[in-house]
Amino acid sequence: MKKFAVILAGCGRMDGSEINEAITLLLSLEQHQCEYQCFAPNRPQTEVINHLTGEKMAEQRNIITEAARLARKGILPIEEYKASDFDGLLFSGGFGAAKNLCNYAYKGADMEVQPDVARAIIETREANKPMGAMCIAPVLFAKLLPGVCVTLGNEGTPDADNVRAMGAYHVQTEHGDVCADNELLVFTTPAFMLEATIKDVYDGAYNMVGAILETLDEKRD
Repeated sequence: MKKFAVILAGCGRMDGSEINEAITLLLSLEQHQCEYQCFAPNRPQTEVINHLTGEKMAEQRNIITEAARLARKGILPIEEYKASDFDGLLFSGGFGAAKNLCNYAYKGADMEVQPDVARAIIETREANKPMGAMCIAPVLFAKLLPGVCVTLGNEGTPDADNVRAMGAYHVQTEHGDVCADNELLVFTTPAFMLEATIKDVYDGAYNMVGAILETLDEKRD
């Protein structure tokens, strides 16, 4: 049975992991008969947002504590992630990916990836194991893996331009589509980067996991 690591960025689309994306990703793994282990950084969120009003709140929350709301099977600090323990590494989306795992939300193409997240991605790439990301999270790959091909949904957007400015390639995708970079073993799907329903997001997550498993089967053969 294949086992994947899933890195979360809190809980809630405005300041953490997008809940629908995270849950459909975990559900998709189970439906493909895969095991998973969730991880998250053990540090304060960059900011806390009132999801009712959209306004910033004058309080502090911890990323892994918030992400634990989503990880029913338990969650570990990202420092404990080892690529050798898993068949692949996955990210759901949400603004937490762009605020807590990196600072794309504030700096765009000039973003920096948090060192613990960068270490996990680079270690997985060096181990030649597949990675996947939903929604805005593919910017992590765009920054760290020169020449990678990813999708953030629509072409002709500032986000697509930022991907290219970071030295990556961007492709247009629709609901349920998966952008597969078969050389770097990176798989991405747009999720809520498009105007989407939960079913649309689920289709993308399910198809992304399926594409990764097909690649793993081909490598084994």
